[in-house]
Amino acid sequence: MNAINEYAPDPFAALTPQAADPLLSLIKAFAEDPRPGKLDLGVGVYRDALGRTPVMAAVKQAEARLLAAQLSKAYLGPEGDVGFLGQLRPLIFGAGVASEDLVGVQTPGGTGALRLAADLVARGRPGGRIWLGTPSWPIHGNIFSAAGLTVAPFRHQHPASGHVDGEGLIGVLHAASAGDLVLLHGCCHNPTGADLSAELWAEVAEIVVRRGLIPLIDFAYHGLGHSLEADAAGLRMVFERADTAILAYSCDKNFALYRERTGALFVRAGEHREAVRTNLLALARCAWSMPPDHGAAVVRLILEDAALAGVWRAELDAMRGRLNALRVQLADADPRLEPLRGQRGLFAMLPLTPGQVDVLRRDHAIYMAASGRINLAGLNVETAPAFAQAFSRVLQEVSA
Repeated sequence: MNAINEYAPDPFAALTPQAADPLLSLIKAFAEDPRPGKLDLGVGVYRDALGRTPVMAAVKQAEARLLAAQLSKAYLGPEGDVGFLGQLRPLIFGAGVASEDLVGVQTPGGTGALRLAADLVARGRPGGRIWLGTPSWPIHGNIFSAAGLTVAPFRHQHPASGHVDGEGLIGVLHAASAGDLVLLHGCCHNPTGADLSAELWAEVAEIVVRRGLIPLIDFAYHGLGHSLEADAAGLRMVFERADTAILAYSCDKNFALYRERTGALFVRAGEHREAVRTNLLALARCAWSMPPDHGAAVVRLILEDAALAGVWRAELDAMRGRLNALRVQLADADPRLEPLRGQRGLFAMLPLTPGQVDVLRRDHAIYMAASGRINLAGLNVETAPAFAQAFSRVLQEVSA
């Protein structure tokens, strides 16, 4: 045994330290800043007007029922809570969707769903290509690369107008090869807030079907854009037309279940349904054996009960209304923030350089990502005017 170890290479010798996540460093710097009135616009969680990320009332009620009624913590299996999946299907895809047409598995958050989707595709097509609009959620590219896929970037947003680069997207779809994946944000694009119009969704749905492309839709902010129905309209166009399509879903934001890691993956695979189902379960078994149960059970209880679902919908409406009101307030405050008015969700990309972001942090105690991405939920009606003034002042001073 010792002789073998003597000549065996150290498995950690080739590793190099990795840079800390910039947002984690931002959290630390914000916490250590003693200035009153400091603003944290970096971390991507919903906050109410008081700066809290509360547990939703519907979730509290569902947890109380679960505590009283749950008789076992025994394993459910790699597919997770099938009742949870059954309740999500009509919420996402509409009442008319055929359950037998969609393979579904519960996952640890939307991130787990994305990684499982990437592993599934890589198993069937090693080195396959996925087209990724940029900027995007920074972890997207890492997930797909780690699974062995080839990431092909393209521009998602016109920097000047803040609108989606629809012409660029259509050009990419025409240039892509059959079997390529295309990552699409279902709504509330992270980090730009710039979503596809209904007309562009319809065109995308037609092209992916005609060219044999595989849409992978990341649906992480359902209900935080326009409404539960309107936010799902685009992906429904795709799933109504495409024989092969993938959707990664997260309940972490619209149910505020961040630390419970509650998500799901749905795949339409046509004649390959059984092969997809069994491979998904095999991959999930090796990755996490079975997903965490608590969050999924909570969501299931909420969606099963009409009264409880009504409480949740009202809370979600209030969250969405607060975000959209902040967008209007900021757009009214400065013409350079006008694009925010038509965008949706937690995030927006501001026309700021890293140097200007540094000045906002140094001189105004405003913390945001170096890219200029802000989380609007870090503001309220009282702090938004001061933020808009600081934004305008920095643009004038640093550009002068």
